[in-house]
Amino acid sequence: MSKNESTAKPTNFIHQIIEADIENQTHQGKVVTRFPPEPNGYLHIGHAKSICLNFGTAEKYNGVCNLRFDDTNPEKESQEYIDSIVSDIEWLGYSWNGDIRYTSLYFDQLYAWAVHLIKEGKAYVCDLSPEQAREYRGNFSEPGKNSPYRDRSVEENLALFERMKNGEFAEGACALRAKIDMSAPNMNLRDPMIYRILHVPHHQTGDKWCIYPIYDFAHGQSDAIEEITHSLCTLEFEDHRPLYDWFIENLPVPATPKQYEFSRLELNYTVTSKRKLKQLVDNGTVSSWNDPRMPTISGLRRRGYTPNSIRNFCDMIGVTRSNAVVDVGMLEAAIRDDLDKTAPRAMCVTRPLKVTLTNMDEGHEEWFELPAHPKDESLGVRRVGLTRNLLIEQEDFIEVKPVAKNKHERWKRLALGDAVRLRGAYVITCNEVVKDSHGEIIELLCTYDPDTKGENPVGYKPNGVIHWVSDELSVPCEVRLYDRLFTEANPDGDKEVEFTEHLNSESLVVLPNARAEAGLREAAVESRYQFERMGYFCVDPDSTSEQLVINRTVTLRDSWAKAQK
Repeated sequence: MSKNESTAKPTNFIHQIIEADIENQTHQGKVVTRFPPEPNGYLHIGHAKSICLNFGTAEKYNGVCNLRFDDTNPEKESQEYIDSIVSDIEWLGYSWNGDIRYTSLYFDQLYAWAVHLIKEGKAYVCDLSPEQAREYRGNFSEPGKNSPYRDRSVEENLALFERMKNGEFAEGACALRAKIDMSAPNMNLRDPMIYRILHVPHHQTGDKWCIYPIYDFAHGQSDAIEEITHSLCTLEFEDHRPLYDWFIENLPVPATPKQYEFSRLELNYTVTSKRKLKQLVDNGTVSSWNDPRMPTISGLRRRGYTPNSIRNFCDMIGVTRSNAVVDVGMLEAAIRDDLDKTAPRAMCVTRPLKVTLTNMDEGHEEWFELPAHPKDESLGVRRVGLTRNLLIEQEDFIEVKPVAKNKHERWKRLALGDAVRLRGAYVITCNEVVKDSHGEIIELLCTYDPDTKGENPVGYKPNGVIHWVSDELSVPCEVRLYDRLFTEANPDGDKEVEFTEHLNSESLVVLPNARAEAGLREAAVESRYQFERMGYFCVDPDSTSEQLVINRTVTLRDSWAKAQK
């Protein structure tokens, strides 16, 4: 650790612990953390907090962070999830120590340690059914009672455990349990299961095993094998720490890791349960795990969030031991702040209305140079083409202006008989409205003032400034307007109502006839832009050479907060 780092004030209570450990030469002054996801789904924004904490802490204290897949439940795990997790971590900008690790790499050692516990008289094979085991366990107000199989001899337990490993028993027929204390106030210490029978092939070990260790047994021992110094996990594992320590103390492990708990990240207007996220995917509510409405890291990436914005967001919320729900507006503010500095500007018309400049010659083509970013000259300029036929937003025109009670209510866009400036170009005046047989406006006949290129008009005042594109020179695109997936701040809060009852029917609005300025014709996937007056947008992977697809990342302002007020 550098001098500046060693004298800097710790940023959270975990860093305070680590700095004390370094000073006291606990763990020989080393810092080794790990990120141990279970590959049973895609990572979400809550995992991002853990990723940033584990990898960021290792970086801060010149340590290392291991990536270890907790793959002890092959029924729910797959290579798809492993690949997605690896991609997410790399995208966030982190790298792990050495090779990717798997708990399954330690299955032989974990089995040997289970045998060690049996030989020490601290584990036994129990024939109680899962229902009977729950009954014997008791509850928070009543102690449990000993299993009738608790006093089997060491020799019998060793033989039965060997038969379990050899596949001689059906699933649920028996399990290996630790012999601790059935009257312990902490339910996790009431003879917890160590191994269960599962006749399921494993994505890493194939058909080698038909018994698999329970997370509480595998987790601490895997930490010990990897000589983890600081095992960081969320608060729901606090009650599991005595069991974590019991296994460490009763096994000949090569190291003594310590577990520390912090509050998990909870966002409003969001669910982060993997089971419920999978339900949304399986029932077709969303298109996939990386649907831009999902709180998954890959979903946020596809929507247009940047690694920097997510890391900054995790810094903003901090690391504490107090559970709290974070306003999703903070996450949205983080991406606005990041893209405001970095995203080039562009114009896109999402609901086009045709404008014909009647005093401009047919075939006229004129190009304007506009700054790619108003505050960053290093991004250069962009060229925007203007022709006789233009497109503007439907909502930027009104036939009859509303009567304004004050200057704040004044109509600031185009109206019949009035003028408005085209962003970066000329002032135009609407002279006539063309309607179809149903009375719908389909075209505006306007004139432009050739003396207003970069100049204020003489003798009249435009209502305001609007964005536009050329009909001939613009790029056809599909714009997908994404919004929050739920209408309720706590969609999981009402236990009488399924969380899906709070889905937002307007979470995705598809605009298939949008048009963007010519510079987006070759825009790469994940290119991010601020569409002037519209918000921040990102090019979607669904884009093809024939069809550009663009996702709205976030509006320019917090429209939800405004609506609530």
